[in-house]
Amino acid sequence: MILNGLLSAICCLSCHPFFHGVPGGKICYHEGSMGEHMENDTASQEFAGRLELLHRLGERLAIRRRDLVAAAGEDTGTPSTIAGLEVDLAVEHLMTMAEEVPHVQDKAPYGTVAAIFPYDAAPVMLARVGGGAVLGGNRLRFSCSSLTPRTAAILQEVVEPFPVFELVTGMSNRDFGRQAVVDPEVRVLFISGGGEVGAAYEREAAHFDKVFFAGPSGLPPAILFKNAPLKKAINFLVRRAFINGGQYCTTLKRVYIQRDIYQEVKDLVLALMPQIKVGDPRDPETWIGPLKVERTRFLLDRALETLHQPHFLWPYQREGEWQGPFLMEVASPPDLELFGPFLALVPVATDTEAVDRVMKSRYPFLVAWFGTPPPGAKEAFTATFGMVYDNPDFLFTPMRLPFGGRGESGWIIENHNGTFTKRDGAFIYSAELVRG
Repeated sequence: MILNGLLSAICCLSCHPFFHGVPGGKICYHEGSMGEHMENDTASQEFAGRLELLHRLGERLAIRRRDLVAAAGEDTGTPSTIAGLEVDLAVEHLMTMAEEVPHVQDKAPYGTVAAIFPYDAAPVMLARVGGGAVLGGNRLRFSCSSLTPRTAAILQEVVEPFPVFELVTGMSNRDFGRQAVVDPEVRVLFISGGGEVGAAYEREAAHFDKVFFAGPSGLPPAILFKNAPLKKAINFLVRRAFINGGQYCTTLKRVYIQRDIYQEVKDLVLALMPQIKVGDPRDPETWIGPLKVERTRFLLDRALETLHQPHFLWPYQREGEWQGPFLMEVASPPDLELFGPFLALVPVATDTEAVDRVMKSRYPFLVAWFGTPPPGAKEAFTATFGMVYDNPDFLFTPMRLPFGGRGESGWIIENHNGTFTKRDGAFIYSAELVRG
């Protein structure tokens, strides 16, 4: 009933006082009893108000697009084209939050949701976490990474008119997390990082009603089965591996290729590599800017040193912030936490061997494949990995796809009156940020 009322609110905005800015606007009549109408109309106006707020937030993000793009380049070396797409995705997501009303209707908010944003894609995180939190009636208190001060300063100006958003500055991520632990108003905490970060906050779960941990994605794998559509697959693989220097948790790091098609795949990959340019993030043709985050460079160096007899297929840079692209043939990629411009091609004898090797992943975050998997493989992937991409055709991960890994790659802990439930797998933010 609330959804029906909301649709009326959206389709007939003049009927709702919220859109007139003063009490007592026009009156409209819908089916149902007077009490039911008043209850549904009140709920509809609440959702309409939240949607209008999120729409305005999207507009303010769009206005600051140029500034956010420049800040991302200066903070973390994010290429301008990629940073612009991040803002565009965030704006579009916020302006279409009505699609997520069914996830939150007839449910109650938690109160204050606290989140520590990672260093990449802050506008996307604001839209995804903040949009879901506010749609459900919560307020968001968040901190940007200490590595992104310019981005944080702009976002603070963007959210300033909206009391339900509070961007905390002048505090390290660790101190922000400690403050969230001791603040009884914070009922939900969202954090990301290495396994040690997850372990630390798992010990503090009793202080919250719900804790989200986005852990390491490892080396997300892809498989090209024997009948894979190669042109589509290679376009996805190369671009997804090296977008933003491979610094998103969803970027692919290894691909298992049926030996019968291996040479053709390699030739197609090499033909596309000239487009993967390392350079100034202000250049619209740049895919890999300077890797300014020291920990990212450490993880990349560790992975490269761990490789056994790699055969590099493309010229690369390896000097300070200028890294990659690292494209190689290798028999067995390391099973490590890794960010950076890294893609390992791994030939396998059969499709079944590819499945078996992927299923042993330490970090079952996501798996993508092209072609037809062997019988039972799709079901095994779904049970093992948080996210499964069956012949995908996107560049950025669509923001309304369920998101999250399994095992060491991420979890959610819920506290029900002292009884703790831990689960993993992909989830929808707005659905998780309400009670019931």
